Amino acid sequence: MSILLTGGAGFIGSHTCLELLQEGYDIVVADNLSNSKPEALKRVQELSGKSLRFYQADLLDREAMDRIFTAHKIEAVIHFAGLKSVEQSVKHPLEYYRTNITGTLILCELMQKHNVKNMVFSSSATIYGNAKRVPIRENEPLQATNPYGRTKLIVEEILRDLSAADPEWSISLLRYFNPTGAHPSGRIGEDPTGLRTNIMPYLTQVAAGHIDILNVFGDDYPTADGTGVRDYIHVVDLARGHVKALQKVIRTTGADAYNLGTGRGYSVLELIDTFERMSGRSVPYQVVNRRPGDVAVSYADPQKASAELDWRAEKTLEDMCADAWRWQSGNPQGYSD
Repeated sequence: MSILLTGGAGFIGSHTCLELLQEGYDIVVADNLSNSKPEALKRVQELSGKSLRFYQADLLDREAMDRIFTAHKIEAVIHFAGLKSVEQSVKHPLEYYRTNITGTLILCELMQKHNVKNMVFSSSATIYGNAKRVPIRENEPLQATNPYGRTKLIVEEILRDLSAADPEWSISLLRYFNPTGAHPSGRIGEDPTGLRTNIMPYLTQVAAGHIDILNVFGDDYPTADGTGVRDYIHVVDLARGHVKALQKVIRTTGADAYNLGTGRGYSVLELIDTFERMSGRSVPYQVVNRRPGDVAVSYADPQKASAELDWRAEKTLEDMCADAWRWQSGNPQGYSD
């Protein structure tokens, strides 16, 4: 029996591949490489000493995906594949709806056809929108404020409806907060193609001298230092959360949502200060206007994941910064090196 990872060559997907291989799972990866590189999977296999099967395939290509299900006895799917930039989703909403929603519908139809009814879905804390309370719990009203967030929210509703219609389905909806860091080996990390959507790749590029200055979006929020506060989570902790969720969906049924975060928020300036201490590098920054839709404070209540998945984040902000800098230092041009 194999585990299929859609989008498994990406930042979070590749780290999850490594954790799964180290836990003894047989895995199959489908990725169209639009925002990832096959070198990541090569290094995953080197680090684990184990092999995986890779297919360059797009979720919108029904025939290609069907061949993967036919070729392998799939037990469960971890569904990462999708477009993920808030900014780009505002500019290109149709592309985001087509890729993230239609792709998921095709995947679910093929899973149903091949009697595969276990799924871990890569959702996002963006579906909480401007949450009125922190820490944010899973029962907080959902109110996505951009097309990217709405695609995640719509897919969550689709998967809940699917589970309600067929009680054999088992689905975990994992709501990520702010993934960052890299594998401690420095061999796999975040290497976005084109637009960088997370703060850490910008920060490390500034520290390395590839970008002149880091933009800090707003210093007039009602926080201790005026900058936005976020729940940063180490990508290895996040990957291990997927393993725990997979173990749950294989042994149970139904659909449920879980926050994956540390339960603590750090401001942008705290992140910069910690990174400078851990890297020994200076990170020049400038304060610019707030971005539309950004909230002042957002961090998770992770108690449900702790109680029901036996998962909790273990790595610190110092770990995240040190590992991100180790990745950047060893791979100045990312996987292109």
